[in-house]
Amino acid sequence: MRLEAAELRILELPLKFRFETSFGVQTKRTILLLRLFGEGLEGLGEGVMEKLPLYREETVASARYLLEEVFLPEVLGKDFPNPEALSQALAPFRGNPMAKAVLEMAFWDLFAKGLGKPLWQVLGGVRRRVEVGVSLGIQPTVTDTLKAVEKHLSEGYRRIKLKIKPGWDYQVLKAVRQAFPEATLTADANSAYRLFDFPRLKRLDELFLDYIEQPLGYDDLLDHARLQQELATPICLDESLTSSEKARKAIELRAGRVFNIKPARLGGHGESLKVHALAQSAGIPLWMGGMLEAGVGRAHNLHLATLPAFTKPGDVSSASRYWEEDIVEEALEAEEGLMDVPEGPGIGVHLKLPLVERITLWQRYMSAS
Repeated sequence: MRLEAAELRILELPLKFRFETSFGVQTKRTILLLRLFGEGLEGLGEGVMEKLPLYREETVASARYLLEEVFLPEVLGKDFPNPEALSQALAPFRGNPMAKAVLEMAFWDLFAKGLGKPLWQVLGGVRRRVEVGVSLGIQPTVTDTLKAVEKHLSEGYRRIKLKIKPGWDYQVLKAVRQAFPEATLTADANSAYRLFDFPRLKRLDELFLDYIEQPLGYDDLLDHARLQQELATPICLDESLTSSEKARKAIELRAGRVFNIKPARLGGHGESLKVHALAQSAGIPLWMGGMLEAGVGRAHNLHLATLPAFTKPGDVSSASRYWEEDIVEEALEAEEGLMDVPEGPGIGVHLKLPLVERITLWQRYMSAS
């Protein structure tokens, strides 16, 4: 597959609601969108990095620079037989998995289209529908939280995840557990705690959570391993899993009993497949995370979540929860806690170009010539 041209854009898409986590509030998404062209086909990739380095260290600005000045010039005009070959071309450049993932995942879409197959088949998926849960941000009150949980359970979501932070944890989770004793309930701390918070975290064992996600440092494994020895509740690792090597070390340290997979955090689908294989061999269940993706990123996540080790409901909830209008033509919606994988070659979605044009803040077209 010869890569002939690329179009890079920065979009701004408003959220339908205020989304609060332990590290801040979001009311809109700034999206890096890549259209990659080769042999008459188009591959799509979406960046999930934010304007500020709050989740991981990468930002929209840093990713734009690397794609525009380093990664795309490195690959345009060259022929790559498969995505692994493209990843090897980017391997000399250290770190920055989210920026690399924009390009790598766009190439996977292009590659699958070249084969005339849906991406899930090329990746080795085993199902056509994906089990989904929902991630609820920090609400103004416990009562508001209970209303949000009731609403989403009535819509069929199969797991409720609540964002927590010190001072907003045990009481709200206890209230939800008492109101909905049969619900599959999890908590996501986004690295808001430290080891000295152990008594606060240990108290959560009373609530029979399915797991607590990334309670400690965003780049930590060792303290998570120490904490997991003392908790009955499984720890799920998220931010600190940035490669298959980190996943291997997490398994050896027993730093968590569940893994969250976000292909963009790992550098793309190729590295995600490696983590999937490690998790399968270690008996660690996976679930598909979310970064408030628009339609391109959501479609990529759906295709990857068809692999066999994804046995827990993920965060790939209905696009209409987040956007008045998505950037793709296809409706990516859940029904009774299940979401269909888009049909057709590649990721199976097509851009709404008039909308994309309206919300574009910046763009650049690059060609091999």
